[in-house]
Amino acid sequence: MRAGVATALKDQLAIVIPIGPGDRGWRDLLPLLESLLPGVPRRLVFTHGDLQSRPRDPRERWTESRRGRARQQNAGASAFDCEWLWFLHADSRPDADTVAALAVFLASGQDALGYFDLRFARGGPALMRLTEFGAALRCRCFGLPFGDQGFLIRRERFYELGGFDESRPFGEDHALVWAARRSGLPLMRIPAALTTSARRYAQQGWWSTTLRHQWLTWKQALNEWRAP
Repeated sequence: MRAGVATALKDQLAIVIPIGPGDRGWRDLLPLLESLLPGVPRRLVFTHGDLQSRPRDPRERWTESRRGRARQQNAGASAFDCEWLWFLHADSRPDADTVAALAVFLASGQDALGYFDLRFARGGPALMRLTEFGAALRCRCFGLPFGDQGFLIRRERFYELGGFDESRPFGEDHALVWAARRSGLPLMRIPAALTTSARRYAQQGWWSTTLRHQWLTWKQALNEWRAP
């Protein structure tokens, strides 16, 4: 990436990375971000007591939070006063195309909740390509991107929406999308892929994982649609 673009992003953008208990995926993510987005501030948010997972590098900034991805992401966001927040999962793997599209999105001046196309890393079940297609269809037809698609939102808008709902044991990303829809904040696809791990599908099976996700997704969507 050109130095000028990286400098511009450094002045506008901060990255929040929630870390689950015992998670190690961030160890590969950090050097990748440093090469793609040098100088862009980032904060890793660990659960209380997860001492072994924390970075030993004093240059890395981290925050403690109670367990729960919503709490972690809210805690990370509160550490910044930049214009834009990028919520990135620890097993996400952006590439140069991801960052270039991100820069174009920010330069366009769009006031929207941005998200990327979902891609899965190699090594998962063969049907992961079908999962990618389903995610694209869900976004295009129903306007329901998920958090592993790398939500990008103005910090001001994030707080206007109330941040992530900490009362929810899961689906905090889904709830934020519905809050954006109710407020009239557009949802905007950023035309680049963001790769994530297919580990859960490999460990728990494609069919069982897919059916569970579909049940939870559409159950929550129905509840949100009925909400006043």
